[in-house]
Amino acid sequence: MMTDPIADMLTRIRNGLNANHDSVVIPSSGLKKEIARILSEEGFVGKIELREGENASNIELSLKYVEGRKPVIRRLERVSKPGCRVYCGKEDVPVVLNGLGVAIVSTSQGVLTDRRCRELGVGGEVICRVW
Repeated sequence: MMTDPIADMLTRIRNGLNANHDSVVIPSSGLKKEIARILSEEGFVGKIELREGENASNIELSLKYVEGRKPVIRRLERVSKPGCRVYCGKEDVPVVLNGLGVAIVSTSQGVLTDRRCRELGVGGEVICRVW
């Protein structure tokens, strides 16, 4: 039984990068699709493919590397966990590495990056940080 599907998604990405895989396959959900979209828009992963199967749908993320097969994502960590939720107000939206990284926040306006949260003046649950 999986208690934290988002942590599972992030772990699959980390493991795929450590093993130098070209892509990873993740069970699909609405929140995971939004997280994958943000990772793609911010340039941390390549293209996203949605695969529909008989019983379930999956997301295939192509992983990005720089010279020497070094991963573009240096660190990917879960912030808010099922046992300890972490929320931020519009004034407290986290900044990751002085703007070089991205915090992904689930808000009333949808899943947004930390920069977009500051633009819109909204807070929410801090899902993860990427750099």
